[in-house]
Amino acid sequence: MKQRTKKRPAKRFAPKQVNSARALAELQRAMWTLISRPLTAANRMPRRWKDGRPTAELAAQIAKPNDRLTSFERLEIYSRMYWFRVLDSLYEDCPGLRAVLGQPRFMKLIEAYLVKYPSRSFTLRNLPSRLARFIREEPSWTQPHTALCYDLACFEWARIEVFDSAALPVFTLNDLLAADPAKLKLNLQPYLQLLQLDYPVDEFILAVKQRDELSRSDSSNTALTKTARKPISRKVARPNPEPTHVAVHRMDSTIYFKRLDPAAHRILRAIQRGKTLAQALAAGLSGTKKSGEDLAGKIQDWFRTWMELGWFCQR
Repeated sequence: MKQRTKKRPAKRFAPKQVNSARALAELQRAMWTLISRPLTAANRMPRRWKDGRPTAELAAQIAKPNDRLTSFERLEIYSRMYWFRVLDSLYEDCPGLRAVLGQPRFMKLIEAYLVKYPSRSFTLRNLPSRLARFIREEPSWTQPHTALCYDLACFEWARIEVFDSAALPVFTLNDLLAADPAKLKLNLQPYLQLLQLDYPVDEFILAVKQRDELSRSDSSNTALTKTARKPISRKVARPNPEPTHVAVHRMDSTIYFKRLDPAAHRILRAIQRGKTLAQALAAGLSGTKKSGEDLAGKIQDWFRTWMELGWFCQR
């Protein structure tokens, strides 16, 4: 006769007692694991856990019910707050991706992204930091526009970096006195972002921004008139592939985009990597058919502009 095996009780989801720092950390991890699970299509916390157990059973190990809400309902408030806030933050940070994919596909993309790369920072600012990597790792969410979406994710993250990264004292002409170009090393401002892209996403982002401003203006005018008018829907055409080099920078707390000649981009990237001025200029000449004499005037203009924009900083 076969001997019946006792069914093992499921392992506790959260500690039974919180009487140490370790137990407190376990409780916090359990709560985070529960509330960070994606919501259902109805924007509710899932009723079943991954192993089939009722989520309410796990919630009861974390929070006590009160006279109005069950343990599940109390934690669901936090779950919905978390997801609505992070999704809203990415929605605002990625207007270009939204314009390319459309809102339904965009929302599916960022939900999948947050499942694989959940927030690990105290600030929402860092949420899109790994979005370009995710798009490259899982292209199915953005096909057939994956290459364009990758460029947009890089560009939109660069704008965030530019907005609040450090600015150091500006390098001046006096700092060049008696300097040897063969040994001189310049430094770029920490906020300056240099991008080499396959699409002209800078122009696309500007077009999307202008479209959105027109839509807001149209909606405002509609609200002020007695006869309601349907807001005009303006689609922004997706850009065609075009090798693009662009610098994203800021002045007076405003973000700007500046197109770069490929040679200028190579020079700045070499400077950014710690090369001497002579080495950076050599890098700029490599890969171009123009001679140093032909580029001399342009290089002077480039450096004059970069100095005026404050891109070089002191060590």
